Parts: sequence; C-alpha cells; structure tokens
Amino acid sequence: MGGTRLRIVVASLLLSTSMAAGTAVAAPPPPPNPSDDQLGASRADANTRATEVGQLTNQVAQAEAQLDQLQADVELKMEDANRALVDLQLAQDEAARAKAEADAARAAADGASKDITDARADVDRFAAASYRQGTEIGSMSAYIGSKNPDDLLARAQLLAAVGSSQLDALDAMEVARTEKANKDSTARQALDVANQKQAAASAAKDAADAATAVAQAAQDSQAAATQQLEARKSSAESALAAAQSTVSGLAGQRQAYLNWLAARQAEDAAQNQPPPGTGGGQPSAAAPPPSSGGAQAVIDRAMSQLGVPYAWGGGNASGPTRGIHDGGVADAHGDYDKVGFDCSGLMIYAFAAVGKRLPHYSGYQATAGRRVPLSQKAPGDMLFWATQGHIHHVALYIGGDRMVEAPYSGSHVRVAAVRYGGIVGYATRLL
Repeated sequence: MGGTRLRIVVASLLLSTSMAAGTAVAAPPPPPNPSDDQLGASRADANTRATEVGQLTNQVAQAEAQLDQLQADVELKMEDANRALVDLQLAQDEAARAKAEADAARAAADGASKDITDARADVDRFAAASYRQGTEIGSMSAYIGSKNPDDLLARAQLLAAVGSSQLDALDAMEVARTEKANKDSTARQALDVANQKQAAASAAKDAADAATAVAQAAQDSQAAATQQLEARKSSAESALAAAQSTVSGLAGQRQAYLNWLAARQAEDAAQNQPPPGTGGGQPSAAAPPPSSGGAQAVIDRAMSQLGVPYAWGGGNASGPTRGIHDGGVADAHGDYDKVGFDCSGLMIYAFAAVGKRLPHYSGYQATAGRRVPLSQKAPGDMLFWATQGHIHHVALYIGGDRMVEAPYSGSHVRVAAVRYGGIVGYATRLL
C-alpha cells in the first residue's frame, strides 16, 4: 500500500511538471522589437519631412497671396480699360456732335456768302441799268420815262432811294455773314478739341489694354509657379505621410512588444500567486454624456443670375449681354463670345430692380451714392476693392459677411465670403 501511494504521488508530480512545461511551450513568441536607433532614425526622417512640408506650406501661402495681389492688379487694369472704353465712347459721341455742328455752321456761312454775292450782283445790275435807257430798267420805266428835267430829277431821287435800300440790306447781310462765319470758326475749334479728346481717349484705351495684358502675363506666370509649389508640397506631404507611417509602424511594433512583455510578466506573476477570490469587481465607468424691401429686391435680382458666366463688358439693365474684345485677358478667355456679366455690369442689372441707373465702370459706381463706413455696411450696399488707390472690383453685400459678385474672366456669378484684403474702407449706399 505504501509503495502504491508513492507511485501515485510521483506520477502526479510528473503530470504537473509536464503540464507546466506544455504551458510554457505554448506561449506565443515575442513580436519584433525595433531598436532605439531605428526608432530615432525614423523620427528624425519624419521631422525632416515635416520641416520641408512646413517650409513649402509657407512658400505656397506666400505665392497664393502674391497671386491674389496679381489678380487684384489684373482686375484693376481691366476696370481701367472699362473706364477708358466708356470715356472713348463719350469722346466719340462728342466728336460726332461737334462735327455735325461745324458742318451746319460751315453750310450757313457758305450760304450767307452766296446771298451777299448775289445781292451785290443785283445792285450792280440795277445801277448800270438805271443809268442807261429808261426802257431797259423794266418796270421802273413807267415812273421815269419822261425826258424833261423834272422827270430826270424824280428818276434820280427814286434811284437813290432804291439804291440806298438795297445797300442797307446788303450791310445787314454782311453782318449776318460775319456772325455765321464766327459761329463756323467756333464750331471748327470745338471740333478740333473733340477730336483731340477722342485721340487721347483712344490712346488711353490702348494703354489700358496693354497694361492689362502685362498684368495678366504676370498673373499667369505666378499661377504656374504656384502650381509647381503646390506639386512640390503635395509630393513632400506624401513623403511625410510615408515617414510618419514608418514611425507609427516601428512605434507600433515596440508597443506590441512591450504589451507582450507585460503580459508575459503578468502571467509569470500569476503562476506564483493563489487564484483570485470571488470578491466584488470594480464598478463600471459611467457612460459619457451624449455629445428693406428695396435692398432685398436688388439682392434677389443679382442672386437670380448665379452661375451666369463672367463676360468682360457684359451686362446691362435688362440682363446678361455678350462680352466685348479687350485685346488681352478677356479675349484669352473668350469673353467676347460669352453672354454674361462683368462686376459692374452685374450691379447695373441688380439696381435696375429699383429704377437706379449706374455707369458701366466700378470707379464711377463708387461715387454713385452715399458712402458709409465699412463697419456699417448693410445688405444692398456695394463693396469695392482698390489697388494703389484705384478701384478695380465691385460686389453686392447680401448680409452675413457674404456677397454676390461676378469675379473675373473664366468664372461665374457666385456668392462668396467678403474678402477684406484690398477692400475699400467704405460701402456705397444707393437705397
């Protein structure tokens, strides 16, 4: 009996040892544990990439700011061209009126000169005929046909009276001719001035078009440079994401290894402690808490055109119109072949809702109503942007720090947040 009990105890010890050994062998192998050098190198690479992305982000921001400035310059030049076009049309109209007046004055002066020439010829013929045979002066012979001295005296008196009357009339005609000649001279001078204004306006239009083309070229160049910076930034961001992924992967491996090590240590410690009692568990954490009628008419009229293409020179009180040639930016975008609005054309259409008439130039529109401080702007006011003191863009404020505008060639009528860069410090209120 004693031997049998000994064999059972030994067998039990052997089985326990075998089970413990089997448990140790069954434990999972440790996960990869990257070295500190590997972790340090990956973090350094990620930091370098992050620095590059930061630098490129700053460069892109500067490039975009410069691009915005160049866009404002293009808008300024295009509005200068718009103003020059309006001034040229006015000069052409003035020259046409002056020419018509000068032609009329010249015709009147020429007619007066002809009348005087004809009158002089009549006086000369009368005087010559009166001193010839009495029968050769037509109806006068009925009065001075006698040959006696009394009749001759009466004839001479009648001749003097008629001659004096015709000479008086001739003097009056001379005065009229002089006045008409003076009017002709004045009209010709006015025509010369009008022609000079027209030539100056035409030169200003050409200069504005040339300046617009230069500004657009600068903007295009800056846009290309900005696009290249954006591409470099995108590439750097991809490299940064890859480096950060590497850091995360290595850090994840290190954390997985630490978790495995902690679990192994906890298992080893548990084998050396008695089983836990049946005491109450920890309380569960509480669940988190669950996470003016006139102004409106103007605004509605402008908002009705959302999505209409931008067309330089386009738009009037009746709606969108075909754009016009500018010889530069607008032509490059085909504005002359589009039906739409430019910034000032949209304002003309919007304010026609309340019977207000505006010129087709933002600079003139800025003075078309009462100016109020920008901080006091209200829906229905016009907002303006300027560069170097020259207004180049206008938009309609609709409230909520938003505006409706026809921004630039290649775009459409849209609603946008108010841009405060380059904005003029007042709003123009027509209502």
